Amino acid sequence: MELGKQGIASPRVVVMVTMVLLLVMISGVSSVRYIVGKDFGWAVNVNYTTWAQDKHFYLGDWLFFVYDRNTISVLEVNKTAYDQCIESDLIHNWTTGHGRDVTPLNETKRYYFISGKGFCFSGVKLSVLVENPPPPPSSTPPLKQTSGSASSTLSSNRGHYHIVLPAAFAIAALWDSFLRFC
Repeated sequence: MELGKQGIASPRVVVMVTMVLLLVMISGVSSVRYIVGKDFGWAVNVNYTTWAQDKHFYLGDWLFFVYDRNTISVLEVNKTAYDQCIESDLIHNWTTGHGRDVTPLNETKRYYFISGKGFCFSGVKLSVLVENPPPPPSSTPPLKQTSGSASSTLSSNRGHYHIVLPAAFAIAALWDSFLRFC
């Protein structure tokens, strides 16, 4: 085998692709992926107004709908269609048929989602307001130290756990590459 003819599966190409993917994933760490309905998913007998009320949805976040693909759907509609459960006047049908659909929140506006096939009348509907992210906190001077106390810095809870998912994907990709080429 000649040098330089290892092709696309060469370890150097795999490392380069992995690094690019890591950079792409890390650049999007400020986004949040919300599992709609959390443990209950996109289903009947869930109050989505209550689920959404303590959350702040920002530009760039994602909604992850998990549902029974044989019965439920994910339809984006306008306010009138949302209020009256009209599924014929769609903005977008997010249903892919897999039962796991991700919807990007890429505009600052109020989004309205319903399920078709009559499930909207059973409460399978969600309205979220998407806002611009808040400005980063301004720098504050360090706290004065007194005997026995240390200065503290403020940090946003929103940024701490967003690195976990991209890091997990990166580790999985590296492990997969290792298994394939070793």
